[in-house]
Amino acid sequence: MSQNFKRIVLKLSGEALREKGSHDNISPEIVEEIARQIKLAIEEADIEVALVVGGGNFWRGAAAAGRGMERTTADYVGMLATVMNALALQAALEHAGVPSRVQTAIEMRSVAEPFIRRKAIRHLEKGRVVIFGAGTGNPFFSTDSTAALRASEVGADVVFKATMVDGVYDKDPNKFDDAKRYEKVSFNDAISLGLKVMDSTAFTLCQDNNIPIIVFDMMAPDNIRKALVGEDIGTIVCAEELES
Repeated sequence: MSQNFKRIVLKLSGEALREKGSHDNISPEIVEEIARQIKLAIEEADIEVALVVGGGNFWRGAAAAGRGMERTTADYVGMLATVMNALALQAALEHAGVPSRVQTAIEMRSVAEPFIRRKAIRHLEKGRVVIFGAGTGNPFFSTDSTAALRASEVGADVVFKATMVDGVYDKDPNKFDDAKRYEKVSFNDAISLGLKVMDSTAFTLCQDNNIPIIVFDMMAPDNIRKALVGEDIGTIVCAEELES
């Protein structure tokens, strides 16, 4: 499965920035470790990296809407949560010596650039990590959809989705001992088998633009670096048919 990708979008969940069991929304140690691995990957391989981060460590819009808040407002609060995480990642990257820029879909010029496609591409070409915050700028769209959309817009070669499991399974491996893990699966097979890769909007965007998705476990030691430099980890979802 090992492949060499040039321009990469790495999708991180907001919950991944929080230490399990901690009351702190962001763990400086975890954020610093993510930045360290990204720096090592950039030094090791000739890659351009963009990040999309969720906001679930601060706020989950769908959950808030379920408790009575109007969904559009709840989603906008979630977008602001992703900007806090984006700024934390930028600070860690800059501290590690990696130049970075935060671009947001909702303008907040005092802390970040507005998202401008051509400017984002230029940053990537100059070796800067671009962190996309505030989702797509629209309610009802997840940060998975943001990753797929931004990857399509900047011409990324791949979307890496960092999760808490080591790939794509036919059912939840935390609940079923006989869960089958896939090393490679096609977009069509992922749909027909009902595999939970990304939400449907994000998945369709990647499929339509032929952008493979690699799902991997970010909690294993050094796995972010390994994924970014093309080592064989996780599951790749792509246009090819499922191997028998």
